[in-house]
Amino acid sequence: MAQLSSSERAVVERAAAEPMLEPLLGWAAVNSGSRNLGGLETMADLLMDAFAALPGLIRLERPAPVEAVDSSGRTIAIEHGRHLHLTVRPTAPLQLLFTGHMDTVFGADHAFQETRWLEDGVLNGPGVADMKGGLAMMLAALKAVEASPFADRIGYEVVINSDEEVGSLSSAPLLAQAAQGKRAALTYEPAALPDGTLAGARPGSGNFAMVVRGRSAHAGRNPEDGRNALLAAADLALRLDKLKRDGLTVNPSRIEAGSPSNVVPDLAILRVNLRPRTPEIEAETKRAIDEAVAAVAAEREVAIEVQGGFGRPPKPLTPKAEALFNLVKQAGADLGQPIAWQPSGGVCDGNNIAACGVPVVDTMGVRGGKIHSMEEFLIVDSLAERAALSALTILRLAEGA
Repeated sequence: MAQLSSSERAVVERAAAEPMLEPLLGWAAVNSGSRNLGGLETMADLLMDAFAALPGLIRLERPAPVEAVDSSGRTIAIEHGRHLHLTVRPTAPLQLLFTGHMDTVFGADHAFQETRWLEDGVLNGPGVADMKGGLAMMLAALKAVEASPFADRIGYEVVINSDEEVGSLSSAPLLAQAAQGKRAALTYEPAALPDGTLAGARPGSGNFAMVVRGRSAHAGRNPEDGRNALLAAADLALRLDKLKRDGLTVNPSRIEAGSPSNVVPDLAILRVNLRPRTPEIEAETKRAIDEAVAAVAAEREVAIEVQGGFGRPPKPLTPKAEALFNLVKQAGADLGQPIAWQPSGGVCDGNNIAACGVPVVDTMGVRGGKIHSMEEFLIVDSLAERAALSALTILRLAEGA
């Protein structure tokens, strides 16, 4: 740490010394799957208590309304948990945004519910890397910065949402609001690789439900009078699959349809995910989807209603974002932590923040791996390591401002 000033050194050492493992173990013991509203409420209360150690106004925000198409083709409301929102010194010269999520991909009935030690210093458990470990180190870094001489220069908002793993639809308005006027943002998803490599550019992501309504008829007596919704959905899936190209992935993931074998099915729901690399490809893809839907509807004489859309905009590596990555890289070098980044095929709240014009590094969290599986693990030493990296990055942003 030869390149650090005495004040930077003090903050870095304080961040690394903050207790993080104990709260993490407590949080990991709470099932907070995205659809487990009771568990999310418990998790929100625990996080409220923990983040109340920071100054400012802390509250739990109601989720925005979200609708989805069910298996019968009806549009229904989907409930989500509340989102933690902390605002500190909104008139300070430098305004930053810190984000994370309290939900995991493991539901209340999932077999993966407990933590265990795989070996000395390697912890296995639901959400330990993605991203309850990240929340613990975010808090440690902010507490260390608050104890520094630079604190009065820095204002910030913290958003910890309850629905990141299901697309952040109910928290997207809150994220967009919190991003306004911010110089930079840090999001605490785990590092892209166990060695600490960050995720750079990301594609966008869109989830669509396409409700196809045909006409039922007797499969033997008068099938020509029917309009087979299942075949129309399959036709549409194949046409969308042909849109794949460099810069665009297409994944038709499910068709919900069916009827007795002697009835022409009159309802089908096609679900598909598309990931465009750039805003231009996203715009072209929207037009291509509309054309494919119109063609299938006309040729097969069915009605098709499209629900959903591109909820995560593409996140290119802009000059402002690259400057922020380089600041993190230099902070890492001064701490003896080599920092690199590479493009990622995944998406997260960093996409939403970048779309607001705010540069963001969205993998400031812990080192670990095998997330979204029962083998998810956290390298425990990375809690202190990455908390120090965050604290120094925040101070460098304050110094630069």
